[in-house]
Amino acid sequence: MISASELRKGMCFEWNGQIYTVLDFEHNKHGRGGAVVWIKMRNVATGANVENTFNPTDKFEKVQFVEKEMQYLYNDGDLYYFFDPETFEQIPYNKNLVEECLPYLLDGMTVSARFFKDKIFSIAPPLFVVLEVKETEPAIQGDTSKATYKPATMETGLVVQVPLFIGNGEKIKIDTRTGEYVERA
Repeated sequence: MISASELRKGMCFEWNGQIYTVLDFEHNKHGRGGAVVWIKMRNVATGANVENTFNPTDKFEKVQFVEKEMQYLYNDGDLYYFFDPETFEQIPYNKNLVEECLPYLLDGMTVSARFFKDKIFSIAPPLFVVLEVKETEPAIQGDTSKATYKPATMETGLVVQVPLFIGNGEKIKIDTRTGEYVERA
C-alpha cells in the first residue's frame, strides 16, 4: 500500500477498481484546513486523463508494471510504429499514448514501453536525448555577465532555451524530464 502523499510522477496505482499512472502531482496546505494532494492521472485502460484531490493519508494499492525496450520506427497519421526486438513485430500505437514523448522522438530511437497485464499504457523517451538545432537567432553582443539564453527550435519542433553561443546545426543534449538544455553533444 502507498499513501497519496507518496505518489510521484510515473507511479502506477489502483483507485476505484481502475489502474492509473500519475502524470503530475502537487501537495497543498491551505491555512487552517488540512493538506490535500492534487493528482493529474491517466486511466491505463481508457487513456482518459483525470484530475482529483486526495487526503494525504488515503491509501492505494501500488501497481507493478513490466518495462520493455522498443525502437521507434515512424509515424503514419495518428499511428506511431514501434519495433519489438524480442518478437520482431512492428506495433502501431495511437498518438495519445506517445504524446508526452513526441518532442523527443527520432527515427530509430530506443524508448521504454510500460506494460500492465500485457497491455501497453505509456512510452517514455531516454532521460537524455541529443537533438540538432534547426533554427536559432545569432548571438547578440551585450551584457554577458550573467547566463543569457535564447530560444532554439530543434529538429523535432521542440523549442528549448539555449545559451547564446549555440548556433544552427549544432547538436545539444536535452533532459527529457524537464525539457531543458544540458550541454553540447
